[in-house]
Amino acid sequence: MEVYTTEEQQVEVIKSWWKENGTSVIAGTVIGLVGLFGWRYYNEHQLANQEAASSAYNAMTTQLAKGDAAAIEQAKSFISAHKGDSYADLAALELAAAAVKANQLDLAAEQLTEVATKGDEAIRPIAALRLARVLNEQGKADEALAQLAKIDNDAFKAQVAEARGDVLLKQGKPEEARDAYQAAADAGGLQASSELKLKMDDLALPAVTTGEAPDA
Repeated sequence: MEVYTTEEQQVEVIKSWWKENGTSVIAGTVIGLVGLFGWRYYNEHQLANQEAASSAYNAMTTQLAKGDAAAIEQAKSFISAHKGDSYADLAALELAAAAVKANQLDLAAEQLTEVATKGDEAIRPIAALRLARVLNEQGKADEALAQLAKIDNDAFKAQVAEARGDVLLKQGKPEEARDAYQAAADAGGLQASSELKLKMDDLALPAVTTGEAPDA
């Protein structure tokens, strides 16, 4: 590396370097500042959009809780306006739940199918599980079992097994239903579902299997 012995030499080197590179430095600084402020604007814009979506979602769910026809239409509009957003997936779940209460099972199945196939990966298993229950209520046992078979998330293992038991029981297959309920219990389902033990008791199935040796 060259050593400069006088201040004058250093200044001349700086002047020469600036003459050759000053324009690009200024341009880079301007671009950097534009990028910085642009990024800040983008973040603020995104935050404002998220806050607006959150407010609209809360208003929509409040209306759905009232159970009137207008609320269902409002929910449909919200889902359409936020398509591709997680809020749309959550709204579809809420709309499906309201539709089940209103005995509009076709509408519920429609909303849940959309989320189960195209929704956020974290929400898909929930939608598929609820869809299977709706299909079972519609008497579409094979379709319900097919939906359950698609759920490979271990976090839903107990719920899937319990739902499978419900479908099998409705099909008039108590033996297979017992096995499914037992699988649900073995996967920790008794802690998550207060109804599972009642279902098992109805089929005279022991509720708890720990795999430990009994006390002497």
